[in-house]
Amino acid sequence: MSGHSKWSTIKRRKGAKDAARSKVFSKLIKEIQVAVKLGGSDPDSNPRLRIAIQNGKSENLPKDNVERAIKKASGDDSTIYEEINYEGYAPHGIAIFIECTTDNKMRTVAGVRSCFNKFNGSLGKTGSLEYLFDQKGIFTFSCEGLDLEEIELELIDAGAEDIEEDDNYLTVSCMREDFGNMQKKMDELNIEVENAGLKRIPNNTKIITLDEFNSVMKLIELLEEVDDVQNVYHNIELTEEIMASME
Repeated sequence: MSGHSKWSTIKRRKGAKDAARSKVFSKLIKEIQVAVKLGGSDPDSNPRLRIAIQNGKSENLPKDNVERAIKKASGDDSTIYEEINYEGYAPHGIAIFIECTTDNKMRTVAGVRSCFNKFNGSLGKTGSLEYLFDQKGIFTFSCEGLDLEEIELELIDAGAEDIEEDDNYLTVSCMREDFGNMQKKMDELNIEVENAGLKRIPNNTKIITLDEFNSVMKLIELLEEVDDVQNVYHNIELTEEIMASME
């Protein structure tokens, strides 16, 4: 899990700088709309919506935007989104897993394929690389002022597989099936979660050079600019050299 914790830290430190605010908001709003379509407009009875709102709050998504997204998704004439995944290889044999939310699959696959073609990657068949990633529940929150020993025991009882501390933040992972229980435990402990969701964690990571990493990141960053792309995962081993280059 150390690789994922480093990834989470990178996203927390660099996300606001590297992504246009409007792009971040667009992804958050789309997730809120999908959550409403799947489970209704009441966050108390819709865990996915509650998490989406929570994640929006951590990115300073305005409350008015949240309310408009919920209202729009609740209407009969709202856009119907479909969740689809794409998998492929970046240069240097790096596996890439892409999660998308779209109302037009032809547009989405064309955009994703264009990114791979531009940077000499190869788009694979659906399911061809899924075995390389495990889907885990990941929760990130500030641990400042918390009794870590007591909190960790409570979280382990709720199904936490791994708990890592970094820069006054805790990253907690659990099995996919324990995600709901973990969320309830966070609520019981009055923990204000900064970010939560099901993330794809590589089973095995691959070591590459810093130059190779930079070339792969060009593809990943281009994929993240595609409007329908929600998340991009990879199996790069984040070495100390790579981590230092991103600080």
